[in-house]
Amino acid sequence: MDARGVLICIALGALGLQAQTVRVPFVGCESSSQTGFLKAPKGATRAIQGDARMIRELAHYEAANGLSVLAPKGWQCFGTSGSSGAELLVLSRPITAADWSRTTSPAVHVEDLSGETSGRFEVAEVIARVFPARRAFVQGVLAMFDLPASTYTYGPYPDDKLIVRNDRLVQFQTPPRAEGLGTMSRLKANDDPIDGVATLEGKTPDLLMLRVRLPRELRTLTSIIIDQVQREHR
Repeated sequence: MDARGVLICIALGALGLQAQTVRVPFVGCESSSQTGFLKAPKGATRAIQGDARMIRELAHYEAANGLSVLAPKGWQCFGTSGSSGAELLVLSRPITAADWSRTTSPAVHVEDLSGETSGRFEVAEVIARVFPARRAFVQGVLAMFDLPASTYTYGPYPDDKLIVRNDRLVQFQTPPRAEGLGTMSRLKANDDPIDGVATLEGKTPDLLMLRVRLPRELRTLTSIIIDQVQREHR
């Protein structure tokens, strides 16, 4: 077990809990792509470490576009992929076409955006907000497309709460009824907070963006969902 695993065990022990490895069910998600419809993949259960009582409320959702994420059991999922990158949306109810515009539903949403294609515009927007060390990428996008300097806002959203893990990984929370990193894409603000993590990957860079909005009774699962993504992309 690495140092992180030891700390998790100590923390759980202090709460009277026991860290366990629990296998969660696999859920394949249908997808659409530039080449057409993609069938849901098949897969096996996945091992997750932590509080067994909470982990048993989760499932591993995976789309044919390669993206996967933990989310509450029994939810619905669909993935898309295109020139900008790929994404996977998991909702607490059946997904409709309107949800790809803006949704106020409980949701887990993950995006993998390419900094080399049309995804570069959202990558630049997030970098301008929370990754000042990579600001040269933003300047490059502005110059490449002859965009005005006012295209991007530098500095965090006023209401966002940030935890900067390093120069390529930032954890965030967008409060209820506020605009921030949590509402930049598919999720529309409502009475619940949106938690997530933004991760830069590779030299380009590309951007992995996770957003989680769970109902109050399931909100304790948020940290497990986020931590799993951070483990895979740290």
